[in-house]
Amino acid sequence: MASMTLASAAGRRLAATLYAYTFLTDLVLLYPVYVLLFSDTGLSVGQISSLFVIWSLAGLVLEVPAGAWADATSRRLVLALAPLCSALGFGLWTLLPSYPAFAVGFVLWGAGGALASGALEALVFDELDHVGAADRYARTIGRARTAGTAGVLGSILLAGPVLGLGGYPMVGAASVAACLLAAAVATRLPEHRRHHHRLAAAPSTEPDEPGWWQGLRLGVAEARGSRSVRVAVLLVAVVSAIWGALEEYLPLLARDTGVALTTVPLLLLLVVTLGQMAGGLLAPAGQRLRTGGYALLLAASAVALAVGVLLRKPVGFLLVAAAFAGFQLASVLADARLQARISGPARATVTSLAGTLTDLTTIAVYAGFGLLATATDTAWAFALAVVPYLLIAAAQVLRAGRIRRGPVDAPTARIDA
Repeated sequence: MASMTLASAAGRRLAATLYAYTFLTDLVLLYPVYVLLFSDTGLSVGQISSLFVIWSLAGLVLEVPAGAWADATSRRLVLALAPLCSALGFGLWTLLPSYPAFAVGFVLWGAGGALASGALEALVFDELDHVGAADRYARTIGRARTAGTAGVLGSILLAGPVLGLGGYPMVGAASVAACLLAAAVATRLPEHRRHHHRLAAAPSTEPDEPGWWQGLRLGVAEARGSRSVRVAVLLVAVVSAIWGALEEYLPLLARDTGVALTTVPLLLLLVVTLGQMAGGLLAPAGQRLRTGGYALLLAASAVALAVGVLLRKPVGFLLVAAAFAGFQLASVLADARLQARISGPARATVTSLAGTLTDLTTIAVYAGFGLLATATDTAWAFALAVVPYLLIAAAQVLRAGRIRRGPVDAPTARIDA
């Protein structure tokens, strides 16, 4: 009984620190206005687009090496460094607003995202496993994502008043301060390096090979060698990437419903953002879903999004919000399924591989959406973009008919391979 109480207390401490960290890392007041900063500095739309490409490429190039480094060293250290990179980038934007500074800032921001991606999920899962609470991973990571969404919500609400008080310099300073606080909070995360010790002690076929490179090889080998891990990585990438990419186009969709331009942020804030928060909080209930239930979740969310956008009215955003809640929940469950299937020491590396594939899929969705929107319109592009979710749901149902009934691997991942 005493050990259970200690484990519960340790789990609560981890969760509280994690929620504070994810909230602060997304409490960046530059989020809602950085495009305006670029434009007011004199950048063209083409130059702004090139900055987004630089940002995406930085994440793609650095994500997997960063995950391997987190496995080989300290994930807590990596998580503390991540917001410091972002803070440095935002500081450059504030002090030296120019295209070169914006480009370097995006590289630093991309590096910060790469450092946190993989390391965060790996640390949380291993720490929960350390105290015998791995089955609480989906609940914990779901609430962490909700805390991050709350941070974004706070940045949207605060950006306007702060911008009015002190302009872009004050907004930038507030963003840097939030990142510095996040770094400080990261140092309070627990870390028991069981897997790190095992990795460091493992014999290397190349004596001079650095630890991070060995971890990278181990992670790639596990993803390639285990079918269940490979399928889980692909599921995380596709499920997370599609709705994540579509979110960027929601302002266009909202404007096309005929509401006033000033109403668009409110529509997105009160409907879609709250939907995502609800999806994260539903993770404990979602853990009980088996393959059929997960397939139904994906299909229902896809249909809700398609119907909501094709209504072409503000009321349709209620269905859009429900869809985004479902997709958020599906992403959390897919992540939990992946973590439960990773058995080797390179957990952050494998998770970073999923993140890299997510980024690549997101870019593909951007390109596909542009073609669909050009051939049809924004609403139909949204509706057609969710077809892959229906295909995944159908594949899940067919797969479920060929495998035994019952839970698999771990209670955090009841979705069959």
